[in-house]
Amino acid sequence: MGMHSKRQQRKLAANIGIVTAGIWLILVCLAGRYAWIQLVQGDKLAAWVRSETGEQREIHSPRGAILDRNGRELAVSLMTKSLFVDPNSVQDANDVAARLAPLIQVPESEILSDIAQGGGFVWVKHYLSSDEAAAVRDLIREADYNCLGFRDEAKRFYPNDMLAANVLGFVGTDDIGLDGIEQAYDKLIKGSRTESFIQTDMKDNPIFNSIFSRQRYEGDRCKTIELTLDATAQFIVEQALDEAMAANRPKSITAIVMNPKTGEIMAMASRPSYNPNQFDDYKPETWKNKAVSFIYEPGSTFKAVVAAAALQERAVTPNQVFVDPGTVMVSGRAIQNWNGESFGTVTFTDVVKYSLNTGFAQVGLQLGAKQLTKYAKLFGFGEPTGVELPAEESGILFNPDEMRDSDIATMAIGQSIAVTPLQLVTAMAAIANDGVLMKPHIVKSVCNADGSVYEETKPEVIRRTIESATDKTLVGLLEQVVASGGGQKAGVRGYRIAGKTGTAQKIRENGAGYMEGRYIASFCGFAPVEDPQIVVYVMIDDPSGIYYGGQIAAPIASEIFSQLFRYLQIEPSSDPFAGMKDTQAAGQEAHPAVTGKVVVPDVVGLDASEATMRLESAGLKIQANGRGTAVSQSESPHALVEAGTAVTVQFAPE
Repeated sequence: MGMHSKRQQRKLAANIGIVTAGIWLILVCLAGRYAWIQLVQGDKLAAWVRSETGEQREIHSPRGAILDRNGRELAVSLMTKSLFVDPNSVQDANDVAARLAPLIQVPESEILSDIAQGGGFVWVKHYLSSDEAAAVRDLIREADYNCLGFRDEAKRFYPNDMLAANVLGFVGTDDIGLDGIEQAYDKLIKGSRTESFIQTDMKDNPIFNSIFSRQRYEGDRCKTIELTLDATAQFIVEQALDEAMAANRPKSITAIVMNPKTGEIMAMASRPSYNPNQFDDYKPETWKNKAVSFIYEPGSTFKAVVAAAALQERAVTPNQVFVDPGTVMVSGRAIQNWNGESFGTVTFTDVVKYSLNTGFAQVGLQLGAKQLTKYAKLFGFGEPTGVELPAEESGILFNPDEMRDSDIATMAIGQSIAVTPLQLVTAMAAIANDGVLMKPHIVKSVCNADGSVYEETKPEVIRRTIESATDKTLVGLLEQVVASGGGQKAGVRGYRIAGKTGTAQKIRENGAGYMEGRYIASFCGFAPVEDPQIVVYVMIDDPSGIYYGGQIAAPIASEIFSQLFRYLQIEPSSDPFAGMKDTQAAGQEAHPAVTGKVVVPDVVGLDASEATMRLESAGLKIQANGRGTAVSQSESPHALVEAGTAVTVQFAPE
């Protein structure tokens, strides 16, 4: 028994050892297999599982909205379905193309080309309409296509079509702003794109919609832009421009409305324009915002700045007398009035009121190149305004050290200088604002998604241009331009409006001289004079037929003024004629002491006493030779010379 018992114990121990060894062997194999699967093939198998239960998708969030000053939507982003194809899963390419093409208005050949690219993902059509998406969804169910699928993409939409298009700009592929505010603020309002794993069913549809939706809109924390534009004011302006395009058939028209006290731009428009919803259907030149990126010689509208300089430097007084011969010669160049005629003896008030080139040429030469350029820069010309829009031009000013007398005289009448429409309206706004230049703004604020303010634009004073007393005098002169001068067609019954018209020849594109019979007509003014609320600027490039600013730009401004007065509830003036002066009587005053440059009168044919009186009244001395009637004079008639110059006159008997 003992021997048998020991044998059994040894056998049991051997069996236990075998079992234990077997268990260890199994454990080692399992551990090895586990290590092989987990460490060596782990990533590959995990990717396979993910591919069977879902997929990695790029999730878009909408781009931030652009609003007007009252919260009206000017640009918004909508989440839309975009269609893709998985070429690897296509069973019958011709069948798919034939059945899909009519549903999404894409040619069969294009769909076949997409499928031919191969791979697992090719876009077929971006931004399907809701009807198109529903039709494709029905097709996928009916034909059991697992080769077609949708992705959510944010599409930019402009609910007012062309309204403010040149300000807003547009968005290209990949959510990139390509012009206007869309470009300038692209980084702030751009929607986000994030990669996220989405679990899907057998038909590739997300099965955790609540999670998917939350992730999809996670990026909606993008900023919202609130502009200073007023959509109603913008509509008023654009409607007026459409009417003017039909009436005058110009190359283009640009208009701006500004609040002179804050520098806020209430409206900014150009025609022709475009619809940013279909921007690629239009010529690229229509995308351009001419208000900031077009430079031109302003002509007589710039005389408001020249008058400001002359009054501030005490070079003239409103009642100072000028002799207007109709033409003056400066460095061999003839400066003529707009009608080529002489207005005779006039005051400086009349020179402004009737926009007399001869008078402004005299004033400009009296001020000189440095002073003229100094005031042009004070009013903001020659440099960008800094408005929040792309592609702003600086304009062109002469170097005063290189200016000849003819350059000074032509600058004084608004030529030999290039400006942008925004620079001009900003300068006129300074005159309306007691002489204080404000920085123009078109963005009022940028807000976060929760409504909190990210950044806000406050009114920004640039500098004082002229003294308050000088400005009041200047405003009085500009009011008469509209009340009874060259800008009467800009008037609105019952309202006091001040402003200046302009008509300038167009420069050739190569810069060599002017185009014959081609003009830019303009008007810039503000109202009501007693408390200016709005500045209105209108520029007509290359009109057909009548081309004078007072005849065609002023009436458009009048229409804009009239409608804005009603919309903004601006009350009529209590005395529409208050502030107007009797300038005719002033012309009869005795000549004040004359200084600076003066016009040489034509004395040939006069006797000695008449010649002497005419020369002395012009501020010149006479050196008489001989007796009888004047037959020649040492200084040419209508030339500009220094006051006090002695003119030698040769007399001979008849």
